[in-house]
Amino acid sequence: MFKSEKKAALTELLNKQVANFSVLYMKLHHFHWYVKGEQFFTLHVKFEQLYTEAAIHLDTIAERMLSLRAAPSATMKQQLAIASVKEAEGDEDAQQMVKSLAGDFDGMCTELTIAISLAEESRDQPTSDMLIAIRTSLEKHRWMLDAYLGK
Repeated sequence: MFKSEKKAALTELLNKQVANFSVLYMKLHHFHWYVKGEQFFTLHVKFEQLYTEAAIHLDTIAERMLSLRAAPSATMKQQLAIASVKEAEGDEDAQQMVKSLAGDFDGMCTELTIAISLAEESRDQPTSDMLIAIRTSLEKHRWMLDAYLGK
């Protein structure tokens, strides 16, 4: 792959994560607002922590794209079209919410690994470092969500 092709492929992968974190941000808000049951107090706070972090990752990735002279998607329509994270269904119970997020984080970690490899091949250490830090955080959250689910 030529340098310009690698850059285009990398920015496409970054844009997918912009879309993922945008959809995840809204999904986490939905879960935060609508969680019910005996785990309400625990999950209500956890979902807020997660959407706050998602907003930071979203902004960090989008700004990295802009510094690479690429344009991040900035409408929900665009983001829903390219995101691998799916919106909340609207009828999830607390257990399903946690299971859905664990799956989202697992998929995003896989996608981030691919983007990290491409950034490293492109000798783009700032992007690689940024993505490694984000993946590390998502892996920890996934582990905690799995532990909550008894896995």
